Amino acid sequence: MGPEPAGPGGFHGRRKGKRLRAGQEERLRDLLPGLAVALPLPADLGTLFAHSPTAIWLEIGFGGGEHLAAAARTHPGVGLIGVEPFVNGMAKMLAAIAEDGLRSVRLFDRDATELLEALPPASLDRAYLLFPDPWPKRRQRKRRFVSDATLARLARALKPDAEFRFATDIDDYAGWTLARVLRSPDFAWDAQGSEAWRRPWAGWPGTRYEAKALREGRPPSYLTFRRV
Repeated sequence: MGPEPAGPGGFHGRRKGKRLRAGQEERLRDLLPGLAVALPLPADLGTLFAHSPTAIWLEIGFGGGEHLAAAARTHPGVGLIGVEPFVNGMAKMLAAIAEDGLRSVRLFDRDATELLEALPPASLDRAYLLFPDPWPKRRQRKRRFVSDATLARLARALKPDAEFRFATDIDDYAGWTLARVLRSPDFAWDAQGSEAWRRPWAGWPGTRYEAKALREGRPPSYLTFRRV
């Protein structure tokens, strides 16, 4: 499938890659409907979960689901919403949910901007955007997920002092993101020391994208921004 049309900060790219195995297709058919987040959203996001979550975290574009699954295992009291329109990534996350009995995850399989626009104000305690597609060519950069408009949507959904955590192995995308966050009135960057942004967060499980970047000699940047 070719790229899907989208505005700045929207999803661009394939929705399906390698052919799914039978078990993956079954999970998409049988498991995803019960975990899928439907729009419109309730005013209280906690009602999306069977438990009463202590906090709500959002991961935009969870890829293979390594980080999202690890967060569900180590923070079972948190309600996790994962966004991934790529079918193969969704299939991998569903496998982790089924195999590990993860009960605190809800999933959204469409454009993340749809969800951001639907989220109640000040409803998120944390948001992640980890190793998004860098769209490295100059003519493609308008497709990058981080934009002034996207940051404004995200800021509206985050609680005061909530964190927005961003990781990339592309220095140009790190600079692109910093430029847009620092000109936003809604976020602050509280980096401590020049090398703080080269260290992953405490309890970081790693991802396959990060491992590939390290193998290829691209040290990632881990940026933490605070909603002001």
